[in-house]
Amino acid sequence: MIQLILGGARSGKSRLAEQFAQTSPFEVTYIATAEAWDAEMQSRIEHHQKQRPMDWTVIEEPIYLANILEKIDQPHHVILVDCLTLWMTNLLLKQDENSQNVENDELQIQECEKLLKILPTLQAHIILVSNETGLGVIPIGEISRKFVDESGRLHQQLGKIADQVIFCVAGFPMYLKGEKQ
Repeated sequence: MIQLILGGARSGKSRLAEQFAQTSPFEVTYIATAEAWDAEMQSRIEHHQKQRPMDWTVIEEPIYLANILEKIDQPHHVILVDCLTLWMTNLLLKQDENSQNVENDELQIQECEKLLKILPTLQAHIILVSNETGLGVIPIGEISRKFVDESGRLHQQLGKIADQVIFCVAGFPMYLKGEKQ
């Protein structure tokens, strides 16, 4: 099963994903995509770390998500990925850092294609968490617009292959696809 949980900042999406994982009878692996670029982000990461159960396996993977998913996949297992928009940010910043050219999006395209290809083949229960970026103001900068565009495209493609899509608002889940469990 693939669950996609979308929502804005502080919408309750991570908490909901963690509740789904905790109520599962299976072992949980948590894949964290965040990188601590500054003190504020480090504080956010520490907050999330404190909320996670101690018996979960945690893997930090900011770039090569599909490779890690394929490597750790197994039946009767839950893999929670938090969060895809941070992963997209990492891809775009790494590509920009390497090329100094926003048009050179080879890494981002390759990694998104790998993710979309591998997800339907996995045996584990996959829970994907991501920020819905399409409801806000259109960003001014080129890299910010690219981030919103690419995140939106990824969400649409993930929504097609996911068994369940949930939109979280103010801590309340709204089921967009699939039945409430």
